[in-house]
Amino acid sequence: MNIRVKPMESPEEWLGACEVRRLVFQEEQGISADLEFDGQDDAAQHFIALIGQQIVGTARVRYFPEQNAAKIERMAVLSNFRKQGIGFELMQHILNYLQLTGVQTTKIHAQERVKPFYERLGFQQQGLPFDEAGISHVSMIRKL
Repeated sequence: MNIRVKPMESPEEWLGACEVRRLVFQEEQGISADLEFDGQDDAAQHFIALIGQQIVGTARVRYFPEQNAAKIERMAVLSNFRKQGIGFELMQHILNYLQLTGVQTTKIHAQERVKPFYERLGFQQQGLPFDEAGISHVSMIRKL
């Protein structure tokens, strides 16, 4: 399977990424559209994972230049494409990209049930679990 990861570049890609997020967060996890589409998308850089021409995964990055940091958010892979390395490829691509741009610290709020996934990518938990959108999360950090 040929996974291609790239920054989102067109309105069509934006619609495809939104559909992935809608299916994963709203349909599967029951998160309201108001929480999922929180008004921060315009301030973020978006990445997509494709198989052929189909968008199967997405994530956004918000930058905090004063801290030389970035936060990866809204990472999602369609359910029928999970456990195939797509999420790992998507995250690796973003982490490599961030490192090349000079970002030194990357943060993420990970759903607690997928914490081991992010630990394999080098993230470490910071603090205690907390509730976000009715789901237990942990704050995680990785130095680049």
